[in-house]
Amino acid sequence: MIRDPFDIHRKNRFQATTFRGAQNIRNTAAQAGVGALDMSFSIPNNVPNFGAPHRDLEDRAWAAVARRGGGGIINEVQGRVAGFFDQEELPMYKDKPYAYAPSMRRRTWWRRKRILGTIALGILTLLYLMRFIGPGQRRKSTSAWSWIGLSQEKGSSNWDERRQHVVEAFELSWDAYERYAWGYDEYHPFAKTGSNMAPKGLGWIIIDSLDTMMLMNQTKRLHHAREWLSKSLTWEQNQDVNTFETTIRMLGGLLSAHYLSTEFPNMAPLEDDDPGKPGEDLYLEKAKDLGDRLLAAFDSPSGIPYASVNLEKFQGIPSHADMGASSTAEATSVQLEFKYLAKLTGEKHFWDKVEKVMEIVDENNPQDGLVPIYLYATSGEFRGNNVRLGSRGDSYYEYLIKQYLQTNKQEPVYEEMWNESLQGVRKNLITYTEPSGFTIIGERPDGLDGYLSPKMDHLVCFMPGTIALAATGGLTEAEARKLPGWSKKNEGDMRLARELMHTCWGMYKYMATGLAAEITHFQIANPPLPESAPHDPPADFDPDHNAKWRKDFNVKSNDVHNLQRPETVESLFYMWRITGDIKYREWGWEMFRSFMNYTAVEDGGGFTSLSDANVIPPVVKDNMESFWLAETLKYMYLLFSPDDLLPLDKMVLNTEAHPLPRFEMGQMFSTGWKRKPRDANGKVIGGSERPKEPTEST
Repeated sequence: MIRDPFDIHRKNRFQATTFRGAQNIRNTAAQAGVGALDMSFSIPNNVPNFGAPHRDLEDRAWAAVARRGGGGIINEVQGRVAGFFDQEELPMYKDKPYAYAPSMRRRTWWRRKRILGTIALGILTLLYLMRFIGPGQRRKSTSAWSWIGLSQEKGSSNWDERRQHVVEAFELSWDAYERYAWGYDEYHPFAKTGSNMAPKGLGWIIIDSLDTMMLMNQTKRLHHAREWLSKSLTWEQNQDVNTFETTIRMLGGLLSAHYLSTEFPNMAPLEDDDPGKPGEDLYLEKAKDLGDRLLAAFDSPSGIPYASVNLEKFQGIPSHADMGASSTAEATSVQLEFKYLAKLTGEKHFWDKVEKVMEIVDENNPQDGLVPIYLYATSGEFRGNNVRLGSRGDSYYEYLIKQYLQTNKQEPVYEEMWNESLQGVRKNLITYTEPSGFTIIGERPDGLDGYLSPKMDHLVCFMPGTIALAATGGLTEAEARKLPGWSKKNEGDMRLARELMHTCWGMYKYMATGLAAEITHFQIANPPLPESAPHDPPADFDPDHNAKWRKDFNVKSNDVHNLQRPETVESLFYMWRITGDIKYREWGWEMFRSFMNYTAVEDGGGFTSLSDANVIPPVVKDNMESFWLAETLKYMYLLFSPDDLLPLDKMVLNTEAHPLPRFEMGQMFSTGWKRKPRDANGKVIGGSERPKEPTEST
């Protein structure tokens, strides 16, 4: 049984002996009427699975294109032309049985030869009809997403149904990877190929997606993934891997899969995962093996982990760049994973190794709680003075508060360090844009005494959600306000979280596709306004291209790419759970629609990153990031889910969105260090000097 997208408005299904190519049908229907379906076509090489659940999503999309015409050839052509010229009416891509030429990716719809006849006829039709139709009667633009049957008006949203569309997007993504690149670490949706990061593959996409499949109850897909882990995955490979990325994605993914499969066995239950049977704990076994190998990175003179590690040789490897220094964020964002591994296995050295890193960082006397973005593994000294919350700095701050929450607030040293850091952000990095007054977090490339750069990586947009999480401890704002410890500081933190969330959403609204750039610059005063300065940004983003608020934003040509990053939707999830403000869900839904409209790949390819998200159609990058499945779609799913799914006061999400439980430390574990006394300026009293590393000038 085959569903033809241009015949659904007449009858939903019809029998066919051959597959009708969607592009051929489009041209035929537009030029000769929708009913002309008696032409024969050759069987394509890759016939889509029309029985798959995600076909309903696509069929409804294409049915809506037909419905907009209202019937008859004139109305049908009107609907097609409106779809081509109105950027908001681009439908969900349909599986195509023909090869998608790479050169077509950059070409606009109306330049493609196969539809020139349709366009010419459509233009003549529109010119003719406009002579008789008054302005008040002309059909208003409708979203391409009207096919889902949900009103876009506020207060009428069906969040369960929207969540199901996120599931369907995951299925489209996973099935494309499974079809064209199964077992490979990287997937290229347009080329329909995969590539590996190690000779036998590391399970980069598969492991990163395990807990997403569990949350979405993808039992069949999870079974296939688990089978690959059992039969194909080995860490015994002569391969250098990034210590941090492998920890947060692979180790974190395996530990999260273990946590969900044991604590929530009804999530995508597997028949062969019976408790008590030998070898049933596959996820933990693989995690323990990997953890032993990754721990070799910490065998440095200082205890700061080397940037890379050779899995087979159990050997840490200094960075090949940055004068051998490790990234500060990377060295300090592995603690959640190794502490949970220590708790599960009872092997205390996992805990001790990663906690030592936090002591070394603190003994470096970071000014105002803000850390430079590089650390030498040899000496434990910071390299340079660059301070930012973007790349190489971001998750250090995230893991301060999350370590405090992971052990049920039994390690107050990390809350103290978080509070110092947030105060340092307010003092040194917060300013406001001109002329509209948006709140931003800038950078200090030359140290805190240097100039403030008005640059924000998309990565910085983890901060609104993290601030809100820290302020309430994972409770709702209403619940937290009733606690005796609630203070003006908490109120101020929540206000800052809201303001930064607003700015991060503006980074999406600024771009033509509605998908944020990798980096955004802002217009600020000289000198920059202090955090205490009055500011009153517009509540809404006027869609007019000449709107005043757009003067505050600036995206440079080298920064227009969108890598399917999750940080903004991550914060939307936290802000919705904590504040209950429906606008955060609505923003997330609008973001999801933009991803569907502009990153979907034809011919069953799934979804891709973009090289340029500020033109329509966008320029594609031909790569699906593993965090598209592990984070972006997961946060979308959680944003549209009931609040009792992964409650924030019972678990923590690592920086790759892998949920881990909060737990009591018990008798075996404790904070293995104490902060040294500070003077009035926050400097360590009697702190020992570490040997200095050579600088670039020496």
